[in-house]
Amino acid sequence: MGINKSILEKILFMFKFFYKPGQMGSVTPSSNYLGRKMVESVPWQAVNHIAELGAGTGAITKHIKKAASSQTNILLFEKDPYMFKALKDAYPRFLIFQNTLELHEALAQEGIEQLDCIISGLPFFNFTHAYRTALLEQITASLRDDGLFIAFQYSQQMKKQLSFYFYIDEIIFVPFNIPPAFVYVCRKKQRLESEEG
Repeated sequence: MGINKSILEKILFMFKFFYKPGQMGSVTPSSNYLGRKMVESVPWQAVNHIAELGAGTGAITKHIKKAASSQTNILLFEKDPYMFKALKDAYPRFLIFQNTLELHEALAQEGIEQLDCIISGLPFFNFTHAYRTALLEQITASLRDDGLFIAFQYSQQMKKQLSFYFYIDEIIFVPFNIPPAFVYVCRKKQRLESEEG
């Protein structure tokens, strides 16, 4: 009898967490409850292009797949080579890339002008300030004005930096996750306003 896929994912996550803790952010994949919370705020009828950053083992990706229409362009980004390959096998219809810092180049490669929404599982506060800033610049450059950025974090330490680029519509506390998480629902500031401010 084979090992349950969910157990394999947890073992993989635990191994990766202890091997490269700065990249993983958690010792276990996101819960189904967190995955559902991440996609609930997306106005799917108005989303033609969406990206997920730090897709990992697909814990949130599976909820994106359920919620999105068959016409929605879905781009996944995952740095870890093993998880990257697993995502390509599990989601052959999706566009899958490794380098989140090349988000804008990936859109140009696929002929997509801008994204309507970006969902992120990246552990921003584990990164250096310079790397976080570079990521956020890529994210804002790739989102349309008023586009959504939905990210979960394990604290509210990113609130100040996120508020520089986005309106924070709400922060949803998700207790039923290990560890408990905060879902930031953010809306990109219009370009002229962000340049003036």
